[in-house]
Amino acid sequence: MKYIESKKNDEIKQLKKLASTKYIRKTGTYMVEGFHLVREADEYEQDFVQVLVTEKYAEDRLVKKYHDIAVTVSEEVAKELSETKTPQGIFAILKVNNTESLSAITGKWVMLDDVQDPGNVGTIVRTADAAGYDGVITSLDSADFYQPKVQRSMQGSQFHLPIYRMDIHKAIDMAKESELTIYGSEVNEQAKPYNELEKLDNYALIMGNEAHGVTQDVLNACDENIYIPILGKAESLNVAVAAGVLMYGLQTL
Repeated sequence: MKYIESKKNDEIKQLKKLASTKYIRKTGTYMVEGFHLVREADEYEQDFVQVLVTEKYAEDRLVKKYHDIAVTVSEEVAKELSETKTPQGIFAILKVNNTESLSAITGKWVMLDDVQDPGNVGTIVRTADAAGYDGVITSLDSADFYQPKVQRSMQGSQFHLPIYRMDIHKAIDMAKESELTIYGSEVNEQAKPYNELEKLDNYALIMGNEAHGVTQDVLNACDENIYIPILGKAESLNVAVAAGVLMYGLQTL
């Protein structure tokens, strides 16, 4: 198995660039880190390009499965590649899934209108998975779900349900063609409280930007704009928390 000791190695420099959306899209590859995500990627038959591990994990059964594309790296290199303070010492380079060919939207979906914080995007995807949704669509200006911080926040849910990145208006049009009801989330008491809705089996829930919420033109395209009643003195909820309340709330009406 090849061994890379220096963080100045050219191959490592290139892999470090996979923190960049531009480089991810250019190469068609992205990186996941940690045993949980690598195992999930393996279990859900993702397309592995390379596995990198520190010496203490070189004999792990999972690593042996990918022996032909595995590389051993020093602890220094692992720290260089890691997005965490205490790296576990295992990374996988995976091929980007071709998810640009969405042709129809059915069931229950979450759409993100320019949600830009990686942690929020990842948490919403993870919650959509837990709440039994059929997929997530992010706008072109939302945090890219292949970024390492988003991947880490999703904790493997990215392998359990489809995630698409596309123009939000195109996504809304596709959902309407499939006769989904479109709910826009809004911090506005003129909107309808979510717990007063009728239970539906086919709908799309749109969550908006952390600072500005769902854009007005998107709200105008929705069938119903809904809000979460605030019972205390807080002005609003974090978008990932609000998404969780609404996703579970709409499932359990």
